[in-house]
Amino acid sequence: MSLFRDDGIVLRTQKLGEADRIITLLTRGHGRVRAVARGVRRTKSKFGARLEPFSHVDVQFFARGSSELIGRGLPLCTQSEIIAPYGGAIVTDYARYTAGTAMLETAERFTDHEGEPAVQQYLLLVGALRTLARGEHAPHLVLDAFLLRSLAVNGYAPSFGDCAKCGMPGPNRFFSVAAGGSVCVDCRVAGSVVPSPQTLVLLGALLTGDWETADASEARYVREGSGLVSAYLHWHLERGLRSLRYVEK
Repeated sequence: MSLFRDDGIVLRTQKLGEADRIITLLTRGHGRVRAVARGVRRTKSKFGARLEPFSHVDVQFFARGSSELIGRGLPLCTQSEIIAPYGGAIVTDYARYTAGTAMLETAERFTDHEGEPAVQQYLLLVGALRTLARGEHAPHLVLDAFLLRSLAVNGYAPSFGDCAKCGMPGPNRFFSVAAGGSVCVDCRVAGSVVPSPQTLVLLGALLTGDWETADASEARYVREGSGLVSAYLHWHLERGLRSLRYVEK
């Protein structure tokens, strides 16, 4: 039997029995963790209000053994303290809520092995939710930046300048999700598209955190860029995100 603590973002919740929930979190030290929170659906439970999606929490878990993190048994959430209640500013705004929901789904999809640390993905999610809650940039831009950086930390960084196949210095005209991003005329493959140069500049800015350039981008380039990000993500996840269809552009 053991107790352990960790910081985490609540990704989703599921009903269990009459009063309990299964809470899925992305934690700093243990990666994705599913745990049972008992009694949190009772109206008088203050504990349950802390374990809602988007919440950044400090949680204490109880497990009968370390193997329960990856086995059939689930640890129990025995205590939780709010670190940052991002949900309060996110769920009241449709654009922020839909973008945030897509972030949570992406983080869960990229951390499909329970109990396996994914610190970079965790830090990306915390930073993106903080930015989204503060309203510092347009929600769809924050989402696209998060998606691109999530792809990058998981080994799928796209190129928006140099050719992804031969390395020819950019800018290059063509873009292929299968080839890894921008490609030159000699390396283009079937299915390559020709996005606006300004769109590729925008996507490169989102990947690197150049918000001055991203915020100044025209709506048509933002829309085209979002389409490329969605297609690239779909290719590498092998199926799209359910929540992306509801995101405002």
